[in-house]
Amino acid sequence: MESNSKTPAVPTPTPRELLFGTEPKKRLGQWLATGICGNDITSSCLYVSAIAAVYAGVLAPVVLLMVVAVLYLYKKVYTEVVGALPLNGGTYNALLNSTSKFAAALAACMTILSYVATAVISSKTAAEYLHTIFPSFGVMEGTILILGIFATLAIIGITESAVVALTIFIIHMSTLAVFCVLGFIKLPSDFHILKANLSTLPVGKDLLIAISLGFSAALLGISGFESSANFVEEQDVGVFRKTLRNMLIAVAIFNPLVSILSLNLLPLAEIVGHKDYLLSEMAHLMAGQTFKVIIVLDATLVLSGAVLTSYVGVTGLVHRMALDQVLPQFFLKKSRRNTSHRIIITFFLLCSSILLVTKGSLLSLAGVYTISFLGVMTLFGLGNILLKTRRKELKRTYRAGWVTIIIAILATSVGMVGNVIIDHYNLLYFMQYFIPTVLVVVLMYMRMPIYKTVLQVLNNLMGRFLVWRTIVIDRITSLTEQRVVLFVRGGELRRLHTAFNYIVNNESSRSVVIFHLYPNPGQSDEEEIKHSLKALEEIFPMLRAKFVAREGKFGPEIIAAVSEEFGVRTNNIFIGAPEEKHTFSIQDLGGVRVIF
Repeated sequence: MESNSKTPAVPTPTPRELLFGTEPKKRLGQWLATGICGNDITSSCLYVSAIAAVYAGVLAPVVLLMVVAVLYLYKKVYTEVVGALPLNGGTYNALLNSTSKFAAALAACMTILSYVATAVISSKTAAEYLHTIFPSFGVMEGTILILGIFATLAIIGITESAVVALTIFIIHMSTLAVFCVLGFIKLPSDFHILKANLSTLPVGKDLLIAISLGFSAALLGISGFESSANFVEEQDVGVFRKTLRNMLIAVAIFNPLVSILSLNLLPLAEIVGHKDYLLSEMAHLMAGQTFKVIIVLDATLVLSGAVLTSYVGVTGLVHRMALDQVLPQFFLKKSRRNTSHRIIITFFLLCSSILLVTKGSLLSLAGVYTISFLGVMTLFGLGNILLKTRRKELKRTYRAGWVTIIIAILATSVGMVGNVIIDHYNLLYFMQYFIPTVLVVVLMYMRMPIYKTVLQVLNNLMGRFLVWRTIVIDRITSLTEQRVVLFVRGGELRRLHTAFNYIVNNESSRSVVIFHLYPNPGQSDEEEIKHSLKALEEIFPMLRAKFVAREGKFGPEIIAAVSEEFGVRTNNIFIGAPEEKHTFSIQDLGGVRVIF
């Protein structure tokens, strides 16, 4: 084991410049951030009322209010987790810093599928609305066209602008407000349509079934709530909580209200019959063709914003996973415009294929969509539990109650089961895409055993495949020689064993730099750490550890300097959880990983 305890102190002139550039990062305020994530979740009002009515009938407003209650619980869950780990990545980031990389990767696979379903259902619904005023506009062809347009925009480097997103959000909210006002004006004075719909109210066992299945289907109305957690690093301090609040308010007002208006203006059979474009039919009934066109254009605009959000979100997530070596390095290749064109093209192909496999069925797409994002939210709740139990000392700004977390997890779990009961093909469609994605992750984890097996076979074949043997050896070497840096406070053997065990089970690297900082000469735990490392050499003979002890104070400055000195990305720097006493947050450390 190498030792380097007498090295001069690390210089700390302008460390944040190394991590974040020379210019201060301009962050999003409350409304700009709300514009980005708000378009995603509020676009659901264009289809969720009708979908809820399909299964809950006249009880659609009731189940939509139940969904609002679930969203309120998850608001607390997301506030604690993101407050403790204010980094992009959502569920993937939460699990990456509280459990194994493989578990985080599985959650990320579900998130990717959620993005796929988001893009498909948003573009499909936009095409359905356009078809109501342009009958010659084919829905299936139009959906692929919309997906292709935004893939092209993403490849050439045009991503969503916060200002444009906010503009779309304001237009959408204003249009919905006018829609609701006109709806109330148009209400029949004798409420005869509502009374007729109420006559279909189920009773007994059928009532319970309607509420259960309707609730499961209506959970589609909160899809997009998780999107704010995926760009939290771009938001100003305190903004994340406000985006959650704003999304909750918008969903609580408009989703039940649109459902109530529909039950007063249209017979239940017509609501179900127009489920693909319900609001356009209601708009025509309220104020004629002109208002119908306005609603269609608004729907197309906000749904297109959700498609673009999907492209941006999945690009960032897959790129992060490729950096963490849980997806192939193939996806790290950039175009001349510095965009991840391989990720974007692959995503477009996935979206197009799931559209064709489901034959564009809104209910099938909604089922896949709901299972995907409910799985993501449920795993986020589990991530909250893991943070509470495994990262107790991690500083956070808010703590969700245990009852809140458990009820939230149970609600979304029931929603997933309900969507499978509604149509078991939903699960089959979901697994058809989830399993291949997971297999790619598994193959990435099995790289070393696969390479070693191939090398053994080539060795047995002697010299006939010498070139291939050299390539395999070089590949194994490149993986194992990649460095990771482990910051340690002291030499407690149990904690060091936990850290080493994590590296062996989660990383291909076998080269570890053990970095110890001490505040003043004479206050170092250097000897205790060396003693523990000596014992760990026998337990983990496959690891090559280099010990470095230096005088200094832990913080963003030292992370930046060590990252540059050892040529290690910050996502390959591992630390223990920062405590309340620290003045910095995980976000300030530039993406390091908390492993113990």
